[in-house]
Amino acid sequence: MSDSTLPDDPGTWVRGITVRQPWATCLLAGKNVENRPVPWSWRGLVLLHAGLQIDRPALRVPLVARTIRGRDLPTGAVIGVARLTGCHQDPDGTPPCTEWAEPGRWHLELADVQELALPIPARGQLGPWKPTEGLVAQILQQLPDLRP
Repeated sequence: MSDSTLPDDPGTWVRGITVRQPWATCLLAGKNVENRPVPWSWRGLVLLHAGLQIDRPALRVPLVARTIRGRDLPTGAVIGVARLTGCHQDPDGTPPCTEWAEPGRWHLELADVQELALPIPARGQLGPWKPTEGLVAQILQQLPDLRP
């Protein structure tokens, strides 16, 4: 693979993660962990997909409200890309790794978050999912330098 080409099958180098709003937008605005009930083995690029549902009670959480203030909350669309660098659980009895970490959950560690200028409508699913070539092509139109 040269610097200017990517593998034909995007499922070999990128996954999608579906997150309910407002949590998905929080990931674009500085939330550096995503809480999950089970660990993920995938490491590498993840498409940040805002699911169709909105966690309405979360809108009243002060940390969330401050983080999303003035931002749109698109649903049913890929809104960004990040690099999943690790997955851990905080040891029992220790403070959370960040203010975003939920006790007893697995924390997906995200870095290099890039927001898309235009959300791309897409369907997601639970767990890490493989995007289609067409979806990845649309993302590369907005982020042409994206590489595994």
